[in-house]
Amino acid sequence: MKLATRLFVTMGLLIAVAVGGLIVAADRLLRRDLEDEVAHGLEREAQLVAMLLPADSLRWPDAARALGERLGHRVTLIDPTGKVRGDTEFERAALGQLENHLERPEVQQAISGGVGRGERLSASTNERRLYVAVRGGPPGLAVVRVSTTLASVGAQVGHVQQAVATGGLAALLAAAALVWLLSREVARPLFELAQAARAIAAGQAPAFPQSRLREVAEHILALHAMRHELDQRFAELRREREETVTLIETMADGVLATDARGEIVTLNTAARRLLGYGSSDVLPPLTELFYDKPARDLVDAILAGREAEPVELVPGQRALLAAGRALPNGGALLVIRDVTELRRLETVRRDFVANVSHELKTPLTSIVGYAETLAAEAAPGTQTEQFSRTILNNARRMQQLVDGLLDLSRIESGGWRPAPGLVDLAAVAREAWAPLAERAQAQGVAFALDVARRAETMRADPDAVRQILTNLFENALRHTPPGGGIAVTATPATGGGVALAVADTGSGIAPEHLPRIFERFYRADPGRARDHGGTGLGLAIVKHLVEAHGGRVEARSKPGKGTTIVTFFPAAGGA
Repeated sequence: MKLATRLFVTMGLLIAVAVGGLIVAADRLLRRDLEDEVAHGLEREAQLVAMLLPADSLRWPDAARALGERLGHRVTLIDPTGKVRGDTEFERAALGQLENHLERPEVQQAISGGVGRGERLSASTNERRLYVAVRGGPPGLAVVRVSTTLASVGAQVGHVQQAVATGGLAALLAAAALVWLLSREVARPLFELAQAARAIAAGQAPAFPQSRLREVAEHILALHAMRHELDQRFAELRREREETVTLIETMADGVLATDARGEIVTLNTAARRLLGYGSSDVLPPLTELFYDKPARDLVDAILAGREAEPVELVPGQRALLAAGRALPNGGALLVIRDVTELRRLETVRRDFVANVSHELKTPLTSIVGYAETLAAEAAPGTQTEQFSRTILNNARRMQQLVDGLLDLSRIESGGWRPAPGLVDLAAVAREAWAPLAERAQAQGVAFALDVARRAETMRADPDAVRQILTNLFENALRHTPPGGGIAVTATPATGGGVALAVADTGSGIAPEHLPRIFERFYRADPGRARDHGGTGLGLAIVKHLVEAHGGRVEARSKPGKGTTIVTFFPAAGGA
C-alpha cells in the first residue's frame, strides 16, 4: 500500500471515529439537555395552571381545554383517587372512560415529592411524550400534569447530527486534499530517494530528489554522504585489487584461487606456464586439475579446510612444489613453485659432497693409521705424544664427518633402501648402548629401557634402527650432565606401528631451535657441540632413516628439563 493511501485511510478512519463520536454525543447529551429544558418549561406551566384553575370542579374540564390550547400542550387534571377531572384532548363526557392515573410514575412522584417526571408512549395518542406533574391546585384536585410530544426534540437532535455528518464529510474531503499535498511533499521524495538508493546499489549515477521537509532533507543529505563514502571506498578497493592483480601477475610462482565449489577464479600467467596451459585455454576445476594422487590429496585437504603439507610434482622435465591453504570464503589458494633448478643444485651438491667425501676417505684412513703409530711409539707425556693424539682425534672426527656425509648422500640419492626384517627392540637398544656404556658409567649417567607389550618387535631395517639409536644415544650422552639419565621407551603408536623414544635429562633445547635441529650441521649450541665432538649430522641422519621407513620424527624439549626425540615407525615396516 502506498504512503498516500495509508495516510488517507488513517485520516479517514480518525475522522469517521470523531464524527461517529460527535453523533452519539449529540444524540445522548444534546437530547438529554433539551429534554431537561422542556421538562422545566412544562413544570412552570403546570404550576401556572394550578394557580389559574377555578375552585368550582365543574369548570375544570373546560378550564383544562382552554389552558391547554393557550399553552399548546396537553393539560391533565387528576384528583387524589387518580381519576382524570379534566384533559385538553378529551371532552367532558369522555373523561369517565379514561383509565385511572394514580399509578402513573410522574403522578406518584408528584404526590410524594411535589414534582414528577415521566417519558413514554402515550396510550391514547401512541407517540412518545414527556409528562411533568406537580402537586397542587384547588381543593379536591391532587395533581396537575402537563405533557408534550418529544418529536421536536428528536427533530432538533437530527438537525445537529446532520450538521455534524456534513462537517465530517467536509473534513474527509479536506483530509483527501491534505493527503495529496503530503504525498507530494513526503511520499514522492521518499520514493525518489529509494530509487536513488537502488541506483547506488546497481553502480549507476543516482538522481537525488529535493524536499522542503527537514526530516526528508536530512535523509537525502545522509544518502549523499553515503554515496560519496562508497565511491571513495570502491575506488580504494579497485586500486588495491589492481595492485594485487599486478603483483600476482608479476610473481614467478604460479597462483590459483578457487571458490567454494572448486572453480578457478584467479589464475596468473606463471601458473598457466607451469601447468602447461596456454593464455586462452580454459582450465578445469581444481579437483580435476591434477592426476597425481599426492596432488589430489592436497587439493581435497585444502578444499575441506584442513592443513596439508606441500607436495612435489614432476610433470615432464620439471619439478614443481605445490602448497595450499583454505580461504575464509570456503575456497582454496594454491601456490606452485618451479624447483627444477633447486633440485638440480641439490643433486650437484649431493654429488659433490659424495665425491669429496669419498676422495677424503682414503687419505683420512692413512692419516689415522700413521697418527695411531706415532701415538703408540711416542713416549708418554712428551710433546710428540700430545701432537700425535691431537692429530688422531681430529682425523677420527673428520672420518665421522665423512661417514655421515656419505650416509646422507647415499640415503638422499636413493642408493640406500631399507631391508625390513623383524627387529627385537630391546636387543637392538642394548647393542647400540654397549659401546657407550663405559663412557656413560664414567660420567655417572644412568640408562633405562622400557619396552611395552605389543611393542617388543617391529618390522624395520635392523642396521638402520641400530644406527638411529646410536646417533640418538651419542647426542643424548653428549648433553646429559653427571648424575642424569637416558631412557629408551617403545610403545604402540596411535594408528598402528611403534613409537620409539629416547629421552635425556640434559640442558634441553630452546623453542626457537626445535624446528631446525634436524637440519644438517645445525647446532642449538655450536660451541658446546663442537667441544664435545658433535658433527651436526646425527639428527639429520636419524630423520632421513626414519622417513625412509615411511615414518616421522619429533623433538620435544624444554630448557633445563631435557630433550625427548620420538621416532614413529609405521606398521608396514618400510616406505
